[in-house]
Amino acid sequence: MKFIFMGTPEFSVPILERLNKLGEVALVVSQEDKRKGRGKKFTKTPVKEKAEELGLEVFQPADVNSPEAIEKLRQVQADIIVVVAYGQILSKAIIDLPKKYIVNVHASLLPYLRGAAPINRAIMEGHSKTGVSLMKVEEGLDSGPVSSAREIEIGEMNAGELEEKLSQMGADLLEEFILEASKGPVEFIEQDESKKTYASKILKNDLDLDFNDTSLNIVNKIKGLSPHYGVRFKYDDKFYKIYKAEKLDDNCEKEAGTIIKSDKELIIKTGDGAISVKEIQAPGKRAMGIDDFLRGNKFQENYVIGGK
Repeated sequence: MKFIFMGTPEFSVPILERLNKLGEVALVVSQEDKRKGRGKKFTKTPVKEKAEELGLEVFQPADVNSPEAIEKLRQVQADIIVVVAYGQILSKAIIDLPKKYIVNVHASLLPYLRGAAPINRAIMEGHSKTGVSLMKVEEGLDSGPVSSAREIEIGEMNAGELEEKLSQMGADLLEEFILEASKGPVEFIEQDESKKTYASKILKNDLDLDFNDTSLNIVNKIKGLSPHYGVRFKYDDKFYKIYKAEKLDDNCEKEAGTIIKSDKELIIKTGDGAISVKEIQAPGKRAMGIDDFLRGNKFQENYVIGGK
């Protein structure tokens, strides 16, 4: 069969690799390259990098729903279009293009956590499990019927670790779907709209820590935003990012945000206990374990982060 693959971030890459083994990937569609880093140089999307490595044609329209882009896709005459975290809403004109199906590999157990950031939000919201679903693309946001899904326990994984697991699971689901579709029609089951939830895009204010929150919620937020974001707090007019922490029981009467200990350990009071910071990043520096960090950086004990 002939495929069009539409995807952008690292999560999409293993799924593109698997699809490339299952048939002809005639075209790879990805978001435009963006300027990144201090030099503001254009950086290829992870999907574009992999596609070029595989010798596949890459198409990066600013607006995939423009007449010119739709005509480019139409010329492929694809049997199946596979969408994985592409980043643009698709018009009905594109949805109607493939001969067989247009499907999406989505990193949640639909109808839960529809939207842009299901991996991050599953951890941040304290879910015990999540998964990956393969659904038929419709005009609604991740609302199409589902052909298959697979779940996983989140445990202590951060977002990066969970992303790797779900990406491989998504590749497996897609392979099963392609094999089934090659034999005949695939059955899809409508989602239960009464159970739908949404995983909104990660915004800048999501990265701010509120030490008045519970230790569990704070640790979940840190795990859910590591390693791609990190969560930040302000100390002495500088922002520091935390990438790993553990919750502690602490019954002291100090104000939330108080630095309880900063010698060999960094312990900070929360709304119901405390957290022990395990990995941290100073402004303009790389992230490092707390032992190495505290050898060259000092925090004042009893300083209140976010205090008045």
